[in-house]
Amino acid sequence: MNFSQQLKKYRELKGYSQEVLAEKIYVTRQTISKWENDKTYPDIHNLVALSILFEISLDELVKGDMMTMKNIVAKEKMDRDTKGMLLFVCLELIIGVPSIIIFGIKGYIPFVVLWVFSMYFAIKIEIAKKKYNVKTFKEIIAFSEGDSNLEELQRKRKNKSYFKEQILIVFTFTLIFGILALIVAFVTDLFLKL
Repeated sequence: MNFSQQLKKYRELKGYSQEVLAEKIYVTRQTISKWENDKTYPDIHNLVALSILFEISLDELVKGDMMTMKNIVAKEKMDRDTKGMLLFVCLELIIGVPSIIIFGIKGYIPFVVLWVFSMYFAIKIEIAKKKYNVKTFKEIIAFSEGDSNLEELQRKRKNKSYFKEQILIVFTFTLIFGILALIVAFVTDLFLKL
């Protein structure tokens, strides 16, 4: 049972309308309606107020939503780390490669610094993937979208050669990065000659 159903159940057990409950915890009736229809989720202060008003523990009030909330938090962290990694990889191309061409050996300093940041985010992603047993690109997407096919994808992964797929992914990423680096180097070289 999720929070919206729990809220409605305890509200009705107390005999409160949405308006009465809203007045008791100092929110609007529309807020109560949104909570009961799974459109929004209350903050911790409102959850505590509801548990006190209904004379139940927070566990009872949010029973069933704890795993959902943990998955949402994990997904948001993984999305943020992925965006961070991609940002620094792009900065490596945009800033790092031209700095190597322009400044020679000293140009490696910004490239390496940006590479370290991108690796920091990549390691955080790998830790999350290991924690949630998410390994392939399809599994990451399924996890991020809360897809119920995640377990099926994990079973398929165990049945096929995962190592070959990993090598192919790394090779493809390296190839794409290398091609983009060559393009950026070529464009930087053209601008230097002008």
